[in-house]
Formats: sequence, C-alpha cells, structure tokens
Amino acid sequence: MPMCIYWGEDDFAMEKSVTTLRDRILDPLWISFNYTSLSPDQPDAVITALNQAMTPAFGAGGRLVWLVNTTLCQHCPENILAELTRTLSVIPENSWLLLTTRNKPDERLKSTKLLKKSASEWREFPLIPPWKTELLVKSVNQVAQTVGVKLTDQTAEILAAAVGNDTRLLYNEMEKLRLYTSESGKPLDVDTITKLVRNTTQNSLQLAAATRMGDTAKALTILADLINAAEPGLRIVATLIGQFRTWLLVKIAMESGERNSQTIAQIAEVGNPKRIYFLQEEVKLLSVQQLISCLPILLELEVSLKQGATEISTLQTKVIELCQLCQRQ
Repeated sequence: MPMCIYWGEDDFAMEKSVTTLRDRILDPLWISFNYTSLSPDQPDAVITALNQAMTPAFGAGGRLVWLVNTTLCQHCPENILAELTRTLSVIPENSWLLLTTRNKPDERLKSTKLLKKSASEWREFPLIPPWKTELLVKSVNQVAQTVGVKLTDQTAEILAAAVGNDTRLLYNEMEKLRLYTSESGKPLDVDTITKLVRNTTQNSLQLAAATRMGDTAKALTILADLINAAEPGLRIVATLIGQFRTWLLVKIAMESGERNSQTIAQIAEVGNPKRIYFLQEEVKLLSVQQLISCLPILLELEVSLKQGATEISTLQTKVIELCQLCQRQ
C-alpha cells in the first residue's frame, strides 16, 4: 500500500528521508497540485488527508499527502479509526500517504496495528545515545561515504566526539569538509579536522569523566561550556545516566569475578567488547556502592528539570553532589 510511517527523535534524518520520498513521488512541475502537508492543529486534518489521498494525481508524477506530527499512533477516536479502515485499502497506487511523529507508536492501539499492517514503509529515526561511541563513529563513516569525504579511523572518532548524535551538525560539518577536500581526494588528517570542525571539545561524556574523578572545578567548567553551546539540559542528563549505568554494570560484573570481556559487554550492553578494558580502568577506583548512590542523584536531577527547575543552578548543584560522592574512597 502507498503509505509510509516515520517516527523518532532524529528530526533531521527524518526530514532528509521525507525530502527523498517527496522527490521520488512528485513531478516538480505539478507539486502545487499534488503535494499537501497537514499539521495536527488543522481542523479534521486526518479526514482531509484521507480525502486528498483518494484524489487521483493531476498531470505527471504521483500525489503525496503528509500528516505532520500526527497523533494517530497515540490516540485515535473511533470515527477516525472507522474512516482509516474504510479508506486505506482503496488509496490509488500513485497516491501516497505519509505520517510522521516524534513519539513512539503505541502498538497496543487498533489504529497503530492497522497502520503498521497497511504501511509499505514503517521506519524509526532514533537518536544514537551519546555514550554509544561505536555507533556514533559508524554513523560518521556512513555520512562521510554518502557525502563523499574520506576519513581515517582516527578522524572519524574525532568527528564523532565533536558532533555527538546531532545529525544536522554532522551533515553541516561533513559538507564543509567536502568543499575543503573537493580537489585533493585524500583522507583528511587530524590537524585539518581539528581546524575546520566546530570547536566542541567539551561534551557530556567528558563531563561524566570529570565527575567520576571527583574533579569539581573541571566538571563545572565543562558544564558551563555545554550550557554556553546551548546543549539541552535533559540531553546532558541522559548522557550522564547512560554513562554511570554502564560503569555500574561493568563494576558489578568485575566484583562478581567475571573476566570475559564478551560476557561483561553483554551485561553492560556495550556493543564493542574492546571498550570493556577501558571501562574497567575507569571504574577501578570507585566502589559499587558509590556508583549505585550516583543514580538517585541523577534521577532527582532529571525529575527536577522536567518539572521546570532552573536549569543552570540545578545542573551545577547535582554535578557538585556527584563529584563529592565520587571523591569518597
């Protein structure tokens, strides 16, 4: 059936796929006749979209109807569900219905089950967790290949550390590098990457490392740099929680006497077992109890930010608490 459902938090990657789909379906000369986008605040957006999708395309190319930020996979009234059931199976072959949403579809709903069964493409666009460095490096290499930039293993790691999971920033930096190397055809060296890529030397993983070492001054400096770079507070917290959780699982495995890197990687949900040695070194001076005690502080921080607490002061207070806790041997 000519229907696509895209969902996830990586807005930029989703936008690129929407653009690719639009270019594939629509004839440039007939876009104004055959392309419709509807936001959820428009009256009867779903009914209008279904009616539009049922209308044969004018001229050349196909028709595309886009329901932006739809809530059909989170909430669907019975009358809308009935209309979906009646309409989806008879949409013309050259008329496409596209649904996008940031929220994960609730697969318990009848509407979600119907849409998933009917869709020709059901695709998630997740943000890579900032602490999963191997996935970030893989993403950098994939984008480099797409854009046409040659990287070494070291420069790919530098780029991954610089841009994190910001796909938009990754593409922007990669386009800059492509323009710079358009005539050389050689892999970029570390010095060039360092000079050209936006200075993001301080990231949330470095904040986690400084906190783990109990270096309050350094942690607060890195936090200030992150805030000045407009890094969202909840994203910082998500990275800290993920990193401390990984450290805790690695430490528990070590304390239990486990020595096999593959097994520890499975326990700690680390994709690359080669990272286990470094993680073990990082938690060598910390106890299991210290790491356990850090998690409630991070949970309090997340809840406070979600409840509207002042971001800067709340982050600073909790980072200081974490540093003090990690100082105790």
